[in-house]
Amino acid sequence: MIEFQNVSMTYKTNSTVALDDVTVTINDGEFVFVVGASGAGKSSFLSVIMGLEKIDSGVVHVGPYSLRGIKKRELPYLRRMLGIVFQDFRLIPKMSVYDNVAFALRVIGMGERKITRRVQYVLKLVDLTDKADCLPNQLSQGERQRVAIARALVNNPSVIIADEPTGNLDPALSNDIMRLFDKINSLGATVIVVTHDLDLVKRFSHRIVTLENGRIVSDIPKGGRVSAKQMIEEEDAIIPKGGVLHG
Repeated sequence: MIEFQNVSMTYKTNSTVALDDVTVTINDGEFVFVVGASGAGKSSFLSVIMGLEKIDSGVVHVGPYSLRGIKKRELPYLRRMLGIVFQDFRLIPKMSVYDNVAFALRVIGMGERKITRRVQYVLKLVDLTDKADCLPNQLSQGERQRVAIARALVNNPSVIIADEPTGNLDPALSNDIMRLFDKINSLGATVIVVTHDLDLVKRFSHRIVTLENGRIVSDIPKGGRVSAKQMIEEEDAIIPKGGVLHG
């Protein structure tokens, strides 16, 4: 479970309020979309979960860890609970698909026999078994994102965090990636997806948390009825006046 209780955070360098009295609970096994305009607090929300930013006030729990007073030696164990998927893939160009995925397991000292079994399993899960020996530059954009997802899964994390995972993909590939996240969620993982793509959010019926100016302004449960007024408000929170969608 991920729990924020009255959490506020300000960036000291420029006094920007990133999170303002945020209270939210994400239960084990949930799939949650986090939406909002640029600067709404989405990245700060993820950074706190990952232990990358310290909060000013409030309480944050991620699984068994209380992040307010988490010790440095505990951070690697927290992060092993989390699989992170980025918009820009962050693959190592000179490594094969197999080695990009295996890298995270080698870092923690897992034996090669176990690594082989685990990597083969996640490559099969993302339908890339036949691409194991390819380099990233030999793959399509969609395939690169699936490698990034396989790498996030390989440590068997309980939570998958995806930060704009379809930002570089066309609509058809975006649908494929979201269906893959659905599959991962059905296997028991908690999935948190940050996105600007409201059309994608509408297509997949999951909980929607909307941030605006560091505050949660809307929290629509999975399967909850969304009124026309709510949908207009969601769009207004993501798309600035003038209708220009930006990151």
